[in-house]
Amino acid sequence: MGDVRIETADRVMLITLDRPDKKNAITDAMYGEIAAALTHAACDDDIRVAVLTGEGADFCAGNDISMFADSSAGTRDITESNVQPFLSALSTFPKPLVAIVRGRAIGVGVTMLLHCDLVYVATGAQLTLPFVDLGLVPEAGSAWLLPQRIGHARAFALFALGERLSGAGAAALGLANAALPADELVPAAMAAARTLAGKPPSALAATKKLMRDAAAIEAAMALDREAFLIQLASPEVTTALAAFAARKSASTSSG
Repeated sequence: MGDVRIETADRVMLITLDRPDKKNAITDAMYGEIAAALTHAACDDDIRVAVLTGEGADFCAGNDISMFADSSAGTRDITESNVQPFLSALSTFPKPLVAIVRGRAIGVGVTMLLHCDLVYVATGAQLTLPFVDLGLVPEAGSAWLLPQRIGHARAFALFALGERLSGAGAAALGLANAALPADELVPAAMAAARTLAGKPPSALAATKKLMRDAAAIEAAMALDREAFLIQLASPEVTTALAAFAARKSASTSSG
């Protein structure tokens, strides 16, 4: 494997984004690796639960910005990337899916949590949805899923104002099951995963299926995808990415 580490023990598959020097921003290859891991776990009776986490200080800084830049410039066709297989595997995963979030969670690092069944965050984690600031729209069905979870007004503020949400705030809004001190985070989440792994698997899968409106989620993801591709080709994205690159260059120079 490359920048994704896969480990399985006690009927739990642990999927770790392992690119800490880039805050675990997800590349196309990483999307493919996660999709393959989830697809395998879905079909393997020896795996009862999957856990998503990130190596180092941060969970996930979102999509690697180069994918957006290349697509906007016309040098990459994002429709032929591993993004869609990843979103499909994530949104249709039939078994319990647990997330462990520390540090920064940005963009898809937040929207993927809406497809997880249990989410444990560090109290000091910082969750951000900067799609509009990049000239884009939310993805992964989140434009429908997030208002369903926390209401329109709060969801709109996170999307449109780009407000930063703390781990404690995420738990208070119902985006996470618990916000915990950093040293308690992994033990609590893995204990929950192992507990789930010991439950009757068909009953768990049936319960998850009953709790999720699969048709509505699929429809929401299709609408997100269509709007996302339109925005990705817009001048707004070109301008936003140029501004992002300039800020990053200035930050690197001053550092």
